[in-house]
Amino acid sequence: MLHPSSKAYVPFVSVDNMMKLVHHIGLENMLRGLAQEIETDFKRWELFDKTPRVASHSDVGVIELMPTSDGEAYGFKYVNGHPKNTSEGLQTVTAFGLLADVYTGYPTLLSEMTMLTAIRTAATSAMAAKHLAPKGAKTMAMIGNGAQSEFQTLAMKAIIGLEAVRLYDIDPEATEKAARNLEGMGVKVTKCKSAEESMEGAEIITTCTADKQCATILTDNMIGAGVHINAIGGDCPGKTELAAEILHRSDIFVEFPPQTRIEGEIQQLPQDHPVTELWQVITGQAKGRTSDKQITLFDSVGFAIEDFSALRYVREHIKGTDFFQNLDMLADPDDPRDLFGMLKRAG
Repeated sequence: MLHPSSKAYVPFVSVDNMMKLVHHIGLENMLRGLAQEIETDFKRWELFDKTPRVASHSDVGVIELMPTSDGEAYGFKYVNGHPKNTSEGLQTVTAFGLLADVYTGYPTLLSEMTMLTAIRTAATSAMAAKHLAPKGAKTMAMIGNGAQSEFQTLAMKAIIGLEAVRLYDIDPEATEKAARNLEGMGVKVTKCKSAEESMEGAEIITTCTADKQCATILTDNMIGAGVHINAIGGDCPGKTELAAEILHRSDIFVEFPPQTRIEGEIQQLPQDHPVTELWQVITGQAKGRTSDKQITLFDSVGFAIEDFSALRYVREHIKGTDFFQNLDMLADPDDPRDLFGMLKRAG
């Protein structure tokens, strides 16, 4: 029997091991660590290859590939978005990702990213809120209480000191689920019966709904001066959450304009409507929040650099642990030119 050489193995982080890693690090510590990793990569934004994700749309959902590289490492994520899945007992979003060495092209990590995407999305939201939300913001309205809601809440707690969350979902069972999960987590939870009620006293408003349609989760009259809106549900063409009037009253911040103009809230606006790239705020090249009455909007659709940061964070933190397994993924013949000979000897 031929045994694989060390060059054949790629570390693989399963869902089980990802959960063990999160508990080992601590969720709030991991959220802070990921936010820091993402912010560090945003500061070197110009080094990265950037392209809108490659999407394959169907009537029921979307399947996407999200690639990027900083010249030394290459990363991509496979991710789907199928809102109808929940009614069939399935996840709306599933994902996995890979890192590779640019010099050899050899993969260096394969990982589940369903759990990791939820954590990195929340970390990105809170990182943006650190720069854009009103100083000392303590209360958030969380509209859409699905798989992302608890992560968003705890990221805001860990990174900006959020103290209270007001939950609303058109499905009361989703709100009950989120409230139950957040019990004892150090955040005051209020269950609300309408989106309007959830926004009472909230300095941050997060929308995270799943319907693949141009919905109006927030109408113009709901939004008062001085709030920060964290719109993360709209993430593909034809899927929005905010009334267009809100966009005209807001200063809009995005990850990568060519992608956000296709997929984000700003698909409702002309192509030349001014937006600010978040990396420019982080590096001090552009202003974020400038007044108490300003409405800031983070029109977040998720971008490949965030996944790249998350995968690098995981690769670093599994070192010296048992939270991965080696997969025999790469053929490694004794002579690189003799792949057929390797196959023949295996017989």
